[in-house]
Amino acid sequence: MLAEKQKSKPAESVSVEDYLQGEMIADIKHELFNGQVFAMVGASENHDYISGNIFGEFYNHLKNASCRPFTADMKVKTVNGNFRYPDCMVVCEQDNEDPYYKTKPVILVEVISASSRKTDRKDKLLEYINISSLQEYIIIEQDFVDVEVFKKIDDWHSSHYFLGDAITLESIDLTLSVEDLYHRVNNEEMVQFMKEKTV
Repeated sequence: MLAEKQKSKPAESVSVEDYLQGEMIADIKHELFNGQVFAMVGASENHDYISGNIFGEFYNHLKNASCRPFTADMKVKTVNGNFRYPDCMVVCEQDNEDPYYKTKPVILVEVISASSRKTDRKDKLLEYINISSLQEYIIIEQDFVDVEVFKKIDDWHSSHYFLGDAITLESIDLTLSVEDLYHRVNNEEMVQFMKEKTV
């Protein structure tokens, strides 16, 4: 999800401690990037459906497993003391004792649009793949059908998946269909796909 820098004069660097304390009482979520606080922007309907769909798939698959899925309300600590709110993540290892953020995800997911594409494909990609525990980073477009998966096992080279494709996530032994990830999503490709299915 996109985060926007607060409109004001250049701010002093915010410490991790002050950021975490501030998030405990803030009315809206913020990310911490290079010492600066960014306010999170609300999600669209399509964004929310996709996030819910992939969380639901993770939840059902991991219901009796040691790995645990988390929604966009859970922070992840990345490099250089940065904190992000991925749209979904899976944690398998014993993590830090703080209940408000995680440090050892195996999967991170971002649902993106034109306004967030640069951040998620550049800044967050570089931060996420430097988390030692991470095995897979998934970027899902909301305005058209395209799921991009970066895998540690492939030296972080990515593969794209489209309607009719299946995605296998080796870190949690789960195979997902692209169609299921876009269930009820209202974009041009999904509308056409559903029309063709009913013919």
